[in-house]
Amino acid sequence: MRSAVLFLCLGTLLLGGSTASALKMPSAPRCSVFPKSNPWNQRVDKLPVAQNSAAIIGSIGVDTGLHADFGSGLWQGKSIGIPFDVVTRRTRRSRLSFEYSDESDHVGYPIPKGVHIEGGSDHHALLLDKNACRLYELGGLQRSGGRWHAWAGATWNLRSNHVRPAGWTSADAAGLPIFPGLARWDEARRGVIDHALRFTVERTRRAYVYPARHYASDLTDPSLPPMGLRVRLKAGFDVRPIPRQARIVLTALKRYGMLVADNGSNWYISGAPSPGWSNDQLHSLGRVKGSDFEVVETSSLHP
Repeated sequence: MRSAVLFLCLGTLLLGGSTASALKMPSAPRCSVFPKSNPWNQRVDKLPVAQNSAAIIGSIGVDTGLHADFGSGLWQGKSIGIPFDVVTRRTRRSRLSFEYSDESDHVGYPIPKGVHIEGGSDHHALLLDKNACRLYELGGLQRSGGRWHAWAGATWNLRSNHVRPAGWTSADAAGLPIFPGLARWDEARRGVIDHALRFTVERTRRAYVYPARHYASDLTDPSLPPMGLRVRLKAGFDVRPIPRQARIVLTALKRYGMLVADNGSNWYISGAPSPGWSNDQLHSLGRVKGSDFEVVETSSLHP
C-alpha cells in the first residue's frame, strides 16, 4: 500500500449548535476527530473573557500579527506545515525507542513506507488509522541503524475524550494531540473549520490547563500563558475584507478559538500542507494582531 497525505474532499457543509464534531476526512469517513463533547470541538464564542486576558495577550504581543505556519509548495525543500498520513490495520507496526520513555506510549506505531515527517526541527509524524479510528503521533522522529527513534510518542482513541496522564508530554509540549488542532485544506475547501486550532507562543508559564497535560517552562510570571490556554478572535473583528481562505480560518478562531500547544514563534497557527492553499491569501492573516484576541475562561469545557 502506498500511504499519502490526503487532502481532497467531498461532502456537505456541517454547521450549527454550541458544539460540533470536526468535519470527517474523506480519507477516514468512519472516524470522528474526537466526540462532540471534546474541548477541541466545543464553541467558545459565548464563554466569558478571563480576568487576566489583557495581561496574557500583552505578554504574547499585542502588535504582532498572526502567521499561518502552513501552506502550499516547499520551504527549504520541505512541505509547509505539519503533514499527516492515513494508514490502515495492514500498515506494518514498528517499535521505537524514546528520549522521554517514561511519558511515551510503548505500542506498535503504524509507520508507512514514505512516511511524511515535518520539516524543521520538530520532525512530527501524525498517523491516523482509519480502521481503528486511532491517532498515533511522534515527535522528533528519525531512523538510524535501521531502527526508529523519537523524543516522545502518544496515541489516542478518536472516539474517546480520554486525555494523557497528568504531567505527561506527547509529541507536543502541552501533552495535547496535534492533529485535531490543524487547519486542513479539506475543511477549508468545504468552507468551514469547526474545531479549535493549535498555535505557538515564544514564552509560556510553568503550568497547564485542561485539556493540556504538560508544561515546558521554568517561568512563573502569571502574565505568561500556560499550556492549553485558549484565545479567540474578538466578535467585533470584521472578517469580510479578508480573502476567503484566511476568512475561513478567522471565522473558526471566533467560534472555536485556538490553544497554546508548544513553545515557538508568537501567534503561529498550525495547519497541514496542501497544494490547495493559497499562500497569498493565508499571508493576509498578518493583518490580524494580538490585540484582536482575548483569553477565554474555559473551566466549563470538561467533557
